[in-house]
Amino acid sequence: MNKTIRVAIILALSAGSILAQTAPASAQWRDDGPRRWDDRRGPPPPPPRRHRDNTGRIIAGGVAAGVIGGLIGGALANGNNGGPRYIEEAPPPPRCWYEDRRVGNAYDGGWHMESVRVCN
Repeated sequence: MNKTIRVAIILALSAGSILAQTAPASAQWRDDGPRRWDDRRGPPPPPPRRHRDNTGRIIAGGVAAGVIGGLIGGALANGNNGGPRYIEEAPPPPRCWYEDRRVGNAYDGGWHMESVRVCN
């Protein structure tokens, strides 16, 4: 169920970005034609002034989009690892100690005492 919802969200976002429409281009002919050097109509009017709002809305929007995209990408990359995971503990290491034991001697067939490591 969880994967189905994720796939549906991804498909909706992909389709929205692919099918997003932009404003149509407006190429129009003028009745009076282009201006020439001997035109006596005067200079063209100045372009309208645009108010520049330097409050950082565009930057904040980009940062917010990056954070949201990172959260969604991290959730998708996480896969099915949601929920608790129970991991069995490793067994304790064996207890070991050294004991003096009687060991056979290969050279003369006798016996001698030697420290031997003994573990459980």
